[in-house]
Amino acid sequence: MSGFDGVILPGGFSYGDYLRPGAIARFAPLMEAVVRFAGRGGMVLGICNGFQLLTEAGLLPGALLRNRDLAFICDTVPVRVENADTAFTRRCRAGQVLRLPIAHGDGNYAVDPATLAAMEQRGQVILRYCAPDGTVDEGHNPNGSVANIAGIINEQGNVAGMMPHPERAAEELLGGTDGLFILQSMVQELERRQHETCRC
Repeated sequence: MSGFDGVILPGGFSYGDYLRPGAIARFAPLMEAVVRFAGRGGMVLGICNGFQLLTEAGLLPGALLRNRDLAFICDTVPVRVENADTAFTRRCRAGQVLRLPIAHGDGNYAVDPATLAAMEQRGQVILRYCAPDGTVDEGHNPNGSVANIAGIINEQGNVAGMMPHPERAAEELLGGTDGLFILQSMVQELERRQHETCRC
């Protein structure tokens, strides 16, 4: 994928999600290029179905299962920034609460306890579902995700996935601009990388 600074895998439905979200799209020829791009350190952000695809492709740990209540959820929810020192969250502050839209039927993030413990230790959890005041509790977990997880990054810090849609909260006309904290963080990192490359 020469000529690209970063890749965003958007939400939606890939191949109808007939098997499970992302399971068929994972074998699309384009994904081979995305996997190589990420392996070279390229920035990749997966949103909703894109997050599901990244787990299916093995670029992120865990899996996205059916929502706890087996119902499609379309809502705007608060999420707390857990790690503000990543390429996808540097425009945020740790503990900041963002209001972001969600729209999914398979957003229940699952991962085994040992992997979760390692992820927590390495700061790979970047967003958690929470109350409006930032309190993390099961009552504000819309889909049953383990540890209220809404977004994660890989160990290397260049691949992120999240179920909330920051691109749907990027203009006041759409109901808010909290998504810009995520999108502008990615742009800022890409600009920094480009500047570093130009100096060489």
